Amino acid sequence: MKRPKLNTLDWYIIRKFLGTFFFTIGLIVAIAVIFDLSEKIDDFLENNAPFHKIIFDYYLNFIPYFAVLFSPLFTFITVIYFTSRMAYNTEIIAILSSGVSFNRLLVPYFVSAFALTVFAFTLNNYVIPHANARKLAFEELYYHNSPKVVRQRNIHKQIEPGLYVYLENFNTMNNSGRRFSMEKFKNGELQSKLFADEISWDSTKAKWHLRNYYIRNFHKDTQTLTQGNSTDTIIALTPEEFRRRDNAVEAMNLGELNRFIKEQKLQGGPDIELYLIEKHRRFSFPFSAFILTLIGVSVSSKKVKGGIGMQLGIGLLISFSYIVFMQFSSQFAISGAFSPFIAVWIPNLLFAIISVFIYRLAPK
Repeated sequence: MKRPKLNTLDWYIIRKFLGTFFFTIGLIVAIAVIFDLSEKIDDFLENNAPFHKIIFDYYLNFIPYFAVLFSPLFTFITVIYFTSRMAYNTEIIAILSSGVSFNRLLVPYFVSAFALTVFAFTLNNYVIPHANARKLAFEELYYHNSPKVVRQRNIHKQIEPGLYVYLENFNTMNNSGRRFSMEKFKNGELQSKLFADEISWDSTKAKWHLRNYYIRNFHKDTQTLTQGNSTDTIIALTPEEFRRRDNAVEAMNLGELNRFIKEQKLQGGPDIELYLIEKHRRFSFPFSAFILTLIGVSVSSKKVKGGIGMQLGIGLLISFSYIVFMQFSSQFAISGAFSPFIAVWIPNLLFAIISVFIYRLAPK
């Protein structure tokens, strides 16, 4: 079967779709920038943030994030708005009366939805992470009034296969910890165990400095003990791993995120579900453009009395329900009730079923 070629009517709908979308998303991003600036201007002035860094390092990297964040909502609003206008002006009736089927009418809508899906996927995985990295670096310098201090307790990590470390606590202000131990296993048997009262990071040598340490090596039938006041050692661990902010994964592209998740699984990190949710969300979130487009066309293609207000109201209710459910379903993965993949894709599956039901009710 030959794929239908795009005609004048298709390009007319595509221009309306994409033109309205980028206009509305640009408008809401401009409003978001104004509100954000009004909230943070005092901190920028207090920390002497240069004007060009505010523009190019912060807000220029702020815009892509919010554009993608609001894209599902404004995809839906866009479809509802211009399709209901076409229906109110009897353009939809004229199109269907000319022999164009409702399914054929959907073609330019889905072409536009595909373009927005590619747009959102590319931004989510390759543009926004680098933008977030620059934005977070700017915030560390000019927005947060004090350094991010993290004091972690009872830290257990597997830093490489068979090598486990434990820290009673770690302070990122001075990059030091207390009650450090490291165990090395081979074929399930303990080979050596290192204890130290204190451990601190020496940035000039890029090594860890141990104080009051002893190392117990286990041989087949004997043990040897080595101890001392201080020594340096290299461990596949840096203070940055303790200092990492909760939103640090937002500054990772897809490849970096996959490597980070693999590393956290190896180390037995406590928040792996959150990282997996972020990974799967980057795929499911852009896909929502197809579902919301189908719902939007089906809801707004019929001319109703009283103008487009009712259709916009229904559209907003459905879109907000969808977005809220997307956020709510993630909690199932965090609680362990579902895998992150299932939890993230449940809203798409549920609203895909709803979209098919609404589609069947649409005037053909």
